[in-house]
Amino acid sequence: MNRRAAVRNLLYIAGGALVLPACFRKSGKASIELANLAISEDDERLLAELTETLIPATDTPGGKELLLHLFVLKMVDDCHSPKDQQQFAKGLSAFSAWSEKELDGEFAAANTDSRVKLLDKIGKSDNEELKKFFSITKRRAIQGYMNSRYVMTNLVKYELVPGRYNGFAPA
Repeated sequence: MNRRAAVRNLLYIAGGALVLPACFRKSGKASIELANLAISEDDERLLAELTETLIPATDTPGGKELLLHLFVLKMVDDCHSPKDQQQFAKGLSAFSAWSEKELDGEFAAANTDSRVKLLDKIGKSDNEELKKFFSITKRRAIQGYMNSRYVMTNLVKYELVPGRYNGFAPA
């Protein structure tokens, strides 16, 4: 074996050994930088599962594939009042604890039917933080879906202004 090839292979192995642990380590931080919200990696994962339950993947992409959870976080961080942001953060932690209690396990581990039944129970709940959190999340997830690139390019038929002339339109 050539000495240069052996040294090169040794450097590849050493570099891989240094980089590999960083690939599997949990950072604990959200993948998006937020100015006003403090969201952990687990909270982000829970929100991704929630948006996937709200907008499931069928023949169209779902909430996870369209990254709607990041849209929800960014919109809450940028466009909502500090009071709403605080209620959202409290509601997220309340939803996490409530869903674990109701499902006897994590929300992400539950099947789709039990997730949908759980989300139906939120309207009947007495917890106002939970209702506010779900309301904001649902509204922003739908807004993100309707404004996503997929919907705007594949589902919405766009006509340039002024559009077609329709002589039979009622006056």
